[in-house]
Amino acid sequence: MTLNKYKCSVKPALVLLALVFALALAVPAGAKYVPASFADLASKVSPAVVNIRIVKTITQGPMTGISPFPGQQQGPSQEGPQGQPPDLHEFFRRFFGGPGGPGGNSHPREFKQRSLGSGVIVDPSGYVITNNHVVAEADEILVRLKEGKEYPAKIVGRDPKTDLALIKIEADHKLPFLTLGDSDKLRVGDWVLAVGNPFGLEHTVTAGIISAKGRIIGAGPYDNFIQTDASINPGNSGGPLIDLEGQVVGINTAIVPQGQGIGFAIPVNTTKRIMAQLREKGRVIRGWLGVTIQPVTKELAEKFGLDEPMGALVADVVPGSPADKAGLKRGDVIVGYAGKPVKDMHALPRLVAETKVGSEVNLEVVRDRKKRPMQVSIGELKAEAPAGPKAAPDSVAKLGLGLQELTPELAKQMGISGKKGLIVTSVDPGSPAAEAGLMRGDVVLEAAQKPVTKVDQFKDMTGKLGPGEGLLLLIQRRDATLFVVIKAPDKK
Repeated sequence: MTLNKYKCSVKPALVLLALVFALALAVPAGAKYVPASFADLASKVSPAVVNIRIVKTITQGPMTGISPFPGQQQGPSQEGPQGQPPDLHEFFRRFFGGPGGPGGNSHPREFKQRSLGSGVIVDPSGYVITNNHVVAEADEILVRLKEGKEYPAKIVGRDPKTDLALIKIEADHKLPFLTLGDSDKLRVGDWVLAVGNPFGLEHTVTAGIISAKGRIIGAGPYDNFIQTDASINPGNSGGPLIDLEGQVVGINTAIVPQGQGIGFAIPVNTTKRIMAQLREKGRVIRGWLGVTIQPVTKELAEKFGLDEPMGALVADVVPGSPADKAGLKRGDVIVGYAGKPVKDMHALPRLVAETKVGSEVNLEVVRDRKKRPMQVSIGELKAEAPAGPKAAPDSVAKLGLGLQELTPELAKQMGISGKKGLIVTSVDPGSPAAEAGLMRGDVVLEAAQKPVTKVDQFKDMTGKLGPGEGLLLLIQRRDATLFVVIKAPDKK
């Protein structure tokens, strides 16, 4: 009887031990699990997250429909001030003042606009990282700690290109701060917390995962965002994205208003580099190569002798730039930079920007279907590109493409004096020209890497194309040049 009881108690224990052992073998080494609660982590990191209040002076013309509510601004529309219908607009103008009305004032008026944002203390002496768009052009910046104390802040430096800013507060004691982690180690699926001030709701904590890395959202030339589904809303801007170790892995920056669970953060490794320069110099110094680049599509890869679409295609070279001095030419494809592969067009600007000015860098370039090494001395990025010319007049041609010969007078009007080619004056929707990405106002400079200055010359070249065959074009678009491939219809 005793033996039977013993056997009955041992079997379940053995089964349980076997199950635990099997589970242990199935778990990957170093795997992390979701805690039963994020409370301890939230309590640990929240004191270093701050609420930022901004006051800006906004100058507006009279009767422009400025909303009276703090933090909300309404611009001109077909409705009158404060959303009144047009007939009430006239009523207010006649009886309560405005341009041409009794007591009217046509002079611009100044308004105080208030907005909210978030930030994270990254140094006990009071340095705070936030977004540039939170503090840009601010007349007054107030930083409020979780404990309730509020301090005026000054801007140490701003970087609009990455939307980062470093501000500083002066406190009489060491402040709580968070350590900056390593965003390169993040994996899709890792858990993260977002802490911030959405809609003025201070120290709101939300949880989610890393949804994607390396997102390009069109925010700037150095896009490389972390995507997360941790809830981010207006007011979260500048707040930290935090891993389970309590380290900052990103700075929350943007959302997709039409979507849910789609937010974007600047990787903390980018933040580290920018913060160091802002703290030391008050601005960011970036490397400069001096080329206009474009993506390498499948069609372009075939034309330039690449096995697959990769690299950055040089569409233009700035005269006198480091690229020009190194011998880079239009039509080169940069596939390697400082020993690192250039997987796509977006990778090159980041690599160049992070290079120390004056450094000698080895490039790998594909020219005439052959790889060749080149060396370039990196310069300093200083100025933005100017705006381009307006579109040209209308005419008719072939392939859904309207063309007109570029005269010296037209070139001068378009701001491209000295250029010869054909103006794209119309592009039919759904045509081969539209599919190639051509736009009204483009100037075709070359076809099949040969100069083209006559419409008949262009017609002869396109007339020789077989069904589905492509023709490589070099075009001028505003202040830059780029390559496109226009394909003949599959059936004539």
